[in-house]
Parts: sequence; C-alpha cells; structure tokens
Amino acid sequence: MRRIWIEAVATVLTIAVLGGCATSKEKLLPHGDSTMFDIWQQETGGGSSAGGAVGGQAARQLLDARQSLRRPLTDADTRATPAGNAAYTRTASNEIYRQFRRLPNPDLVMYVFPHLAGTDPVPVPGYSTVFPLYQRVQYAMPGERLEDY
Repeated sequence: MRRIWIEAVATVLTIAVLGGCATSKEKLLPHGDSTMFDIWQQETGGGSSAGGAVGGQAARQLLDARQSLRRPLTDADTRATPAGNAAYTRTASNEIYRQFRRLPNPDLVMYVFPHLAGTDPVPVPGYSTVFPLYQRVQYAMPGERLEDY
C-alpha cells in the first residue's frame, strides 16, 4: 500500500516537472522589435517613434521646465540670497547662542557627617558634595524651550 502512494507521488512530480519544462521562453517572455534605447526614448519623450506627437509635446514641456530653471538671477534674487543663507551659516553669534539649549539639571547637595574610615579608623571631617539629579545632560529641541536658565 505504501509503495503505491510513493509511486503516485513520484508520477505527479514527474508530470509537473516535465510540464514546467514544456513552456517556451518566447511564449512566456515575448520579444518585440524595440531595443532598450527605443523604449527609453519613447518613455522620456525624446524619440520620434510610435507616439511622436505625444513624445514631442512631452519633450517641449520638459524643455520649458528646464528653461524656467535656467533663468538669470534678478537684482532681488541677489539681494535675498545672503539673508537666506545666513540662517544656515555658522557664525560666532549663533555659536554663542546655541540652538540646542541645555535643560535644567538640578543639583542635589548631600552632607556627609564626620566619620571614621578605613581598616585603621582614620577620622574624616564632615563635608558637602554635589550630585546632578539626572545622570546625563539633556538638551531641548530648537524652539522647544524659549526661556533662559
């Protein structure tokens, strides 16, 4: 009984493999007369192949867009450029006034009472020490906190 099942599964797998090999490449991936360059020219509007009127109109729109970007600078543009770039330029002024301000980190003052320390009891006088409340320094995002500390 087991042998019958093994033979049936083997027969089905053989038929499936042979059926997959029977498919032709031309039927699965048809090859046209266009080259990759022709497809590129047609899709970018640069060619005069099939769809020349549509491609010509797209090419004209592309050239018009490029011409508007290549316009000469006017006097207003040249006057506005330094002011626009000043926000992105590092200067002594904006280095002093940091963009990322430190958030307050309160100090905890702890008093250590006089005590004896070590294997030979040595007297240690009382003293005060300071610990920051938070382990790390925290920074605010630009514009998040406006008041000075």
